[in-house]
Amino acid sequence: MSHGDAMDKVAGLYGQHHGWLTTWLRGKLGNADHAADLAHDTFLRLVARPADVHGLREARAYLTTVARGLVVDHWRRREIERAWLETLALQPEATAPSEEHKALVLEALCQVDAMLARLSARARSAFILAQVHGHTYGEIALQLGVSERMVKKYMAQAMLHCIALDIVGLGDLGNPCNPCSPGNPGNVSEGF
Repeated sequence: MSHGDAMDKVAGLYGQHHGWLTTWLRGKLGNADHAADLAHDTFLRLVARPADVHGLREARAYLTTVARGLVVDHWRRREIERAWLETLALQPEATAPSEEHKALVLEALCQVDAMLARLSARARSAFILAQVHGHTYGEIALQLGVSERMVKKYMAQAMLHCIALDIVGLGDLGNPCNPCSPGNPGNVSEGF
């Protein structure tokens, strides 16, 4: 299937299923504007990966699967935003960041959350214990019931994901993946 044929198929799917998908999303989200945004994003995913429509037989099932993932991302982002705003509310007004900085930090937090979600449970725990709680690899090994060598492997996996975050430009935000960022208690030097 050529790129043009794939785009024609996406356009046809949009015409046939956009209204239905928006209604389905409105039922999941309880908000017409968010539903319209996520319906649009669902079709953008198809445009970004036209090969996915090549053998597509059950359009609604596929669109529902893509949209469901976007709904999960939406709710996850809302939870991160709520926690970030609660944290800001506890800070003195004199130290309140600008609206632009708030938005940048929220985006960075969402990207770090996405990175953490891609890690195995143990790699995620090891990373958080090292970077957030400042535990040594020995302490992490005891807590997770694994060898120090395994902790080093977990940290290497997490650091690879962090490099990807730095590539997209989050290093200037005090990226929690960057053990050299100010205020990070990470102990990467133990394993590298």
